Amino acid sequence: MTTQDRTSRQPSRRQFNTTVAGAAATLLVAPAFVRAQARKLKVGVLLPRSGLLAQAGQSCQRGADIAPEVLREMLGVELELMNVDFESNVDQARARAEKLINEGAQVLVGPFESGAASAIAQVAEQRKIPFMINIAAAPPITEQGYKFTFRNFPTSVDLVRNGLALFRDLFQATQKAPRTGVFLHANDTFGLAMKRAIDGILPTLDYLPFKIVEAVAYDPTARDLSVEVAKAKASGADFVMLVGRANDTILLVREMVKQRYSPMGIISPGSPGMYDPPFYTTLGKYSDYAISNVPWYDPKAKLTKVVETAFAKKFPNDKLMFHALNVGFTFEAMLVVADAFKRAGSADGPTLAEAIRQTNIAQRMMIGGPIRFNAKGQNVDILSAAVQNRNLRPTVVLPSASAEMAPVFPVPDWNSRG
Repeated sequence: MTTQDRTSRQPSRRQFNTTVAGAAATLLVAPAFVRAQARKLKVGVLLPRSGLLAQAGQSCQRGADIAPEVLREMLGVELELMNVDFESNVDQARARAEKLINEGAQVLVGPFESGAASAIAQVAEQRKIPFMINIAAAPPITEQGYKFTFRNFPTSVDLVRNGLALFRDLFQATQKAPRTGVFLHANDTFGLAMKRAIDGILPTLDYLPFKIVEAVAYDPTARDLSVEVAKAKASGADFVMLVGRANDTILLVREMVKQRYSPMGIISPGSPGMYDPPFYTTLGKYSDYAISNVPWYDPKAKLTKVVETAFAKKFPNDKLMFHALNVGFTFEAMLVVADAFKRAGSADGPTLAEAIRQTNIAQRMMIGGPIRFNAKGQNVDILSAAVQNRNLRPTVVLPSASAEMAPVFPVPDWNSRG
C-alpha cells in the first residue's frame, strides 16, 4: 500500500470526531458525564525509547501520543504528557521518576519492563503519586502491599497460564499435537520470571500432550546464539517454546534457518518479539507462522476501531496491528488515569489513587473482562490470544470469537516458504 493509498483512507476530522463520540457513549460502565471544560492532568510517561528495549518503548510511546486527543473527545479531560526516556536502564528509571514528580507530574505511566517497574513503584509509594503500569509482568510488583501502584497487564504467572491454555486450543483446532518441546528463554528479569512460572504450572496441566525435554537459557544482549540453537536442535524436540524479545528472537530464527533446524513450530507462551515490526522486516518470509500467545487487542471491539482511527491519523505511514500490545495497553493505561481523574475531580495523589482503585471500564480494546483492580492493584481479568504471523503481519487465530484466520500447525519448513 502506498502512502497516497493510506492517506486517501484516513477519515476527515468530522468523521474522526463522530467515531470517537459514538464509542464514548458506550465506553464506560459509569453514567455518561456531562461535557464540561477540560481539566488538565500532568502524566509522566516513562518508557525505554533508547537502549536494548528501544523498539518496544517507541512503540508504547505511540499509544501515549494518541491518547490526549481521543480522551479529550471521550471524557473532556486534558492530558499533558511529560515524556521521559529512561534508556532501558533501571537506575535511570528510578531517577527520572523522581525528576518527573519534582517537575509536577501528578501520575506516572509506564514503563514496559519489570525491573524498571519495580524501581518506579518504590518512588511512587514514597511520594504518594499513582503509578499506572502499562506493561510489566514480574509478579512481585503487585505483591508488596503498595497503595499507589496499579497494573493493567497480566503477571508472568497469568501470562503463562493463559498462554498454555491456548496451546491446548491450538492443537485441538489443528488436530496436530507435538510430544516434546525445547524451551528457549532469555535470562533477563522477564525471561526468568516466565521460566519460574512455566516450571510451576506446566507439570500441573494434564491436558497438554507434550513435555519439555530441555530448557536453554541465553543472554538477550549476545550477538551470537549459535550454541544455544545447536543445543535446542540436539534435543530432538518436536517444537520450540520461546520467551524472548525482538532482537534476540531474530538472531534465534536466523540461526535456526542456518542450522536447518525446522521444528513443527515456534510458539511463545507469552512474550514480545515475534510480532514486532523488526521481526518481519528483518526476516521476511522466515517470520511467518510463528505463534505468540499474548494479551492482544480484539480486532472486532468498538474501542479498537476508535484507537485504530486515531493511530492512522497520527501515524499515516504505520499500522496499529504491528504495535497492538504496546499501543493497546499504553492507551488503556492512559484511559484508566483519565477516567479516574474525571471521577475524582482532583489530581491529589491519594484521591486519584482511590479513584483508580474503583475503576470499572467494561468496553475495552484488549481481550478480557472489564478493567478493574483487586486489593493488590492488579487487574486479573486479562486474557490472551494466539497471534500467528501470516503474510508478514500478526493475525489473531484464537480465540475463535476474535479470530481473523484459522491457525496453521505444523508449519511449513524453511525451504517451503514462498
